[in-house]
Formats: sequence, structure tokens, C-alpha cells
Amino acid sequence: MVFHAERVGACLLVLFCSNQSVLVSAVSAETPRETLWQKSNLVAWCLVPFDSAKRGPAERAEMLNRLGIRRVAYDWREEHVGTFEEEILQYQKYNLDFFAFWNWHPSLEPLILKYGIHPQIWITNPSPEGDTDAEKVQAAVNALLPLVNKTAELQLKLGLYNHGGWGGEPVNLIAVCEHLQQDHQAKHVGIVYNFHHGHGHIDDFAAVLALMQPYLLCLNLNGMQSAEEVSRGANKILPIGSGLHEASMLRSVLESQYDGPIGILDHRPTIDAEQSLRENLDGLRKVTANLVTSPE
Repeated sequence: MVFHAERVGACLLVLFCSNQSVLVSAVSAETPRETLWQKSNLVAWCLVPFDSAKRGPAERAEMLNRLGIRRVAYDWREEHVGTFEEEILQYQKYNLDFFAFWNWHPSLEPLILKYGIHPQIWITNPSPEGDTDAEKVQAAVNALLPLVNKTAELQLKLGLYNHGGWGGEPVNLIAVCEHLQQDHQAKHVGIVYNFHHGHGHIDDFAAVLALMQPYLLCLNLNGMQSAEEVSRGANKILPIGSGLHEASMLRSVLESQYDGPIGILDHRPTIDAEQSLRENLDGLRKVTANLVTSPE
């Protein structure tokens, strides 16, 4: 006998055998997981070097507190190194979570120990030279090992970040993670996946997400135009809700089992970071509300 399954409407799963059908489940695949989009699960990302208002630590913490965003992924430039400690102190003042730190800087280690913080460390997955993918994976692992060991010592998670090139391809992110986890006992290593560096995966995003899901530490959102338009240098960074494809991608997230942190961006240096974050908050609310009320 040959069985096949079909979802009827938004909630009924029916098994068909010959001309008979049997109700199997009334659990909806569209059941909203509202906590995924709540502010308590959101992470503000790409703020510090991109804010047109050029806020310092105190102003930035006050702004994030006003917006109700409790988690921050901290990116920096050399000019900000001297204010790392003040940034931590201001976040503590407002009970903000120093959730992640971009790349690495040796001056962070004593601050981690002094203040008992445990940020994820995000670093671009390398795109090394090599004749085969296996050689590239090994070269990437070798390049990452010093930071893998340092983060293990400090009990921090290490997120490999897709930033284009060979290293930004999900299959290669996964391969490097698997190698580190299996051969170097680096269970703390995972993936940070960014919509704004993933325009090439729009069409197969649901499949890509399923492959990455066991390793995902954070998923950073963006308004998504077509890969062709972005390749012409247009509209790479957009507020959520102003693109063509983020709604379908967010539906894939909603229908997956991913329940981890969700990042929203500033990353627009000509715009005040508060305006940029508000646009993303508003867009995310509208898009996700529509996912519930208007299933595809």
C-alpha cells in the first residue's frame, strides 16, 4: 500500500491510502511561535561604526533601553577600543546583555574576567586558498584554532559568520563547524547567519536553514531584494518589510524548529541608529503579523 500525506487548510494533516483518508493530526504547521519575534529575543547588531549620530557608550545604552532591546552584539573599530570597558558598564547600568563581540581584541579578555560577561565571539569564516574543498576546510580550521582555543578557555561561544566568498557558503560553514566539533572537541563553535550576506540563498533558504539549524547561534535579518539587484550595488541593506523576499524567508524560520536569537541591523551609516532600529522593529512586527494572518 502506498501512503502519502497532505495538509488540508491551515491545520489538518491527512493520510491517503487508495480512496480512503484518515485524520492523523490537527496540529497546525502555521502555529505562531510569538516569542521568536519578541523584543526579549532580539539582538541589536551593526550599531557602533554605522550610527550617523556617533553615539558614545552612555548614549547608545540609553537609546537601546528606550527602544526596549535588551541584547547587543558589539562591533567596533580601532577608535572604540579605549571605550570597551565603558560600554560594558553602561550596558550593566541599564541591564542590557553584552550578547556578542565582533572578531577579537586582547583587551577584551581581562574585561570578560573582571565583569563576568560571556559574549559570543563572531568572526568571519575564512575563505582560504586550496585545490579542493577538503583542503580549504582544513586551512580554515587551522586559521581558526587559536581563537577556538581561546574562546573555549574563556567559556565563550564562537560564531562563524557568513561574509561572502567560499567561507560564507552554508555548506562550507557547516563543514568547518563539523570539523572543529568532531576533531577538536569544539562544541562551542557554531554559525551566525546573516540575511544581508545571503542573497544567493533566497530561493533555497528553507533547505539551507534546515542544514544550518543544528549549529545556529544567531540569525540576523534584513530586507531582501533580489540577488541580481544587489549584485548591481543596489539595496543590499534594507529595513525589514521593504524587500521582496524576507517574508517568505521568515515564514521558513517560523516553520522551522529554530528558537534562538534574532538580530536586527542598523548598518546604514547615513541614518541615525535609533531610526534604523525602529524601522526594523516596525517592519518585523508587520511582516510577522501577516505570516500568521495570511499563510501562503
